[in-house]
Parts: sequence; structure tokens; C-alpha cells
Amino acid sequence: MNRHVTIPLAFVGVPEEERQARAEAFLATMRRRRTVRDYSDRPVPRELIETAVRVAGTAPSGANQQPWTFVCISDPERKKLIREGAEEEERAFYAGRAGGEWLDALAHLGTDENKPFLETAPWLIAIFAQRWGHDAQGRKVKHYYVPESVGIATGFLIAALHEAGLATLTHTPAPMNFLNAICGRPDNEKALILLVVGYPAEDCAVPAIGKKPLEEIATFL
Repeated sequence: MNRHVTIPLAFVGVPEEERQARAEAFLATMRRRRTVRDYSDRPVPRELIETAVRVAGTAPSGANQQPWTFVCISDPERKKLIREGAEEEERAFYAGRAGGEWLDALAHLGTDENKPFLETAPWLIAIFAQRWGHDAQGRKVKHYYVPESVGIATGFLIAALHEAGLATLTHTPAPMNFLNAICGRPDNEKALILLVVGYPAEDCAVPAIGKKPLEEIATFL
């Protein structure tokens, strides 16, 4: 039986005279994105988070298996548990697990084991990779290109949140096994990123860093 079914592509083109301007406008928008570690406790509507996650869900994935789960957390008690779990791992990280070279690489960012933003920010989104799933008959199905797929979806999510006027932080305490229990996720899922979402604090400051220019990140052949 041929399972290869197609439908017409609903492609919306852009007039040639608008393409460059639109690309540059998006570039300007994304250049204003910064990783934020100081948050306001100002509420963010759930609807806004839901829409951003829907954007993430449009991302391409290996074999269209969509091997991701986004656990969106606003409950104060769960956020408190997540902070406790993350800071426990971070204390071990900064106390020696990371090694001197890694800590030197982080030094210019001013980070440490204290993560108050995990409770202050109105939302945390725990992003899980599904290492395998199940078919309609309940049989185990291997997922392919999982890290790549989840990484692309996370990029979509960050861009959508930024476009909506929100700040984010990609927090990656290691290991993150504690998130499975707190979020009630099964063994086939592995936490990859804890995305902090909200509005920057009024006195928020960020490290004075920049991005590499085009000639350092691209080659045209």
C-alpha cells in the first residue's frame, strides 16, 4: 500500500521588491534579542505562551515525527522545585564538575549557581526530546534526528516569544533528570533545555557582548 499522500502547497510568495526589506527588518528584530537573567514577576497570559508553542510545533523534523514535548510551567510550587533541583546541579557544576576551561569560558557572562529567575519569571518551558514514541497500535517507534529536530523547534519558539515582546533565557543545568519527575514526563523523554520566559526587570542589564560578523560564520561557494 502506498502511504505517500500529497496535498497542494499553500505557499505565499513575497513580491521581489519587498524581499530584501523584509529580510532586513527581521534581522533588525532578532538583533535586539538578548538572553535575560533578571526578570520581572509581571504576568504573561497563557494564550501568548500557547501561540508561541504552536509556532514551535510548525518546525521541520526528521520523518515529521515531531519528537518534542513543551511543558509550560507557571505554578509557583513547581517553579520552586525546579529552582531547587537546578541549583543543586549548578553548585556541583561551579564547584568543580565543569572544569577550569569551561568556567573560564563562562566568566565574561557573570553567571553562578544562584538562579532566582527560575522562580521570578512567570513562565518556564521545559523542552523534552522524545527518544522514541508509539504508533497507533501502541508499538514502540524509534525517532530519528531527535536533537536536530528539537533544536530547530526551540529556535522557532525563541523567535516567536521575542516577536511577541518577551525575553528568554536558555538554561541548561546538567544533568536535568530532575525535570522528568517534577514535570511528570515518561522515561522516553529527555530534558534538553529549560527556557525561562517573561519580561525583563526594570533595572535589567546584560553582558556587553556581540555576535560574529557574516564573514566569520558563513562561506559562499
